[in-house]
Amino acid sequence: MKIKIAAFIAGILGVLGVLLFLIAFGTDYWLLATEACGRFEPENNTLHTKEDGKGEQKNDSQEVLTFHHEGFFWRCWFFGDYKESIWTFWFTSQGHPKYCMNGYLFPLPIALGPYPHPSYDATAVYRGFWTAFIVLAVTASLVGGFLLVCGVPFVNAHFYKVGGGFLIMAGILFALLIFLFVMWKEFAADLAKYILLERSDRCEDEIPVKVYYGWSFIFGAAGIPLVLLSGLLFYLVGYSILKELE
Repeated sequence: MKIKIAAFIAGILGVLGVLLFLIAFGTDYWLLATEACGRFEPENNTLHTKEDGKGEQKNDSQEVLTFHHEGFFWRCWFFGDYKESIWTFWFTSQGHPKYCMNGYLFPLPIALGPYPHPSYDATAVYRGFWTAFIVLAVTASLVGGFLLVCGVPFVNAHFYKVGGGFLIMAGILFALLIFLFVMWKEFAADLAKYILLERSDRCEDEIPVKVYYGWSFIFGAAGIPLVLLSGLLFYLVGYSILKELE
């Protein structure tokens, strides 16, 4: 009975943790930023979504802010003269037009212009490891979940142990990528240069760039203890079943 209760609790924790990992992986709100360098349109953007302003006209005398957000898949920005707030990034509050480009390539060097490009970020290694860890972590969590789904109906101790081990691996990888992301944001990267990209030479030197952690980051961090605890419980359940069979 105790083993069944432990497995049930581990299953709930595992489902919640993996769901948070998938939300963090699939949404583009790890990094949020605002700046007032002015409007711009990308020359080689891979995705361009635009909606009509329906008669709304901007007052040029007002300061236009640029709102950036990015995750694994996309790096996006939009403009507005809204009051600066983190809630401006919420889906229903975002302005249009909105521009996006592939995010998983940044902050790698940009292939346009002279080499080394002015917007090259020497801390690209952080993003490279971050990209690798997030893919491995999501893969490990899905494999662990699949093994546990297969093992639960048959109370298979080996599936419990291996599935629990994959969940523990996923939790450790997500903890590492969270650590790398924090180190990159807080200590390694020149975030003003990173956010402004190719416009840095056309913006004033004292343009303030405000950067925040987004809710994708928060979801990923919240899933770590849930997945680790779930994996540990499943591993112990499998170990206990094997002990009983001896």
